[in-house]
Amino acid sequence: QVQLVESGGGLAQAGGSLRLSCAASGTIFGISWMSWYRQAPGKQRELVATVYSDGSTTYADSMKGRFTISRDGAQNTVDLEMSGLKPEDTAVYYCNAYLRDYSQRWREYWGQGTQVTVSS
Repeated sequence: QVQLVESGGGLAQAGGSLRLSCAASGTIFGISWMSWYRQAPGKQRELVATVYSDGSTTYADSMKGRFTISRDGAQNTVDLEMSGLKPEDTAVYYCNAYLRDYSQRWREYWGQGTQVTVSS
């Protein structure tokens, strides 16, 4: 089985920084992309950023310039460096990956989520 485990969430002050990490473990034959999503209370889950196997990245407009996604392909990990945090960044952040697992099929996996709370 494949697991995605996030770490690094917590409490930050507005204007501060936090770094989230996600590690994919299990039988993995390849990863196409890894992403971070977030879901604030009462809102739909939204895409934060994605890093592809070729190293290219995409960001939601509201995160551009503040968040940086990076990936270690050898370690199957993805990080999200968040700076200039705002109270509206408060949410549960989820790691997401599209990968080829033990079944040789490409599937999407999700982590359990990590809470980020930004105080004003």
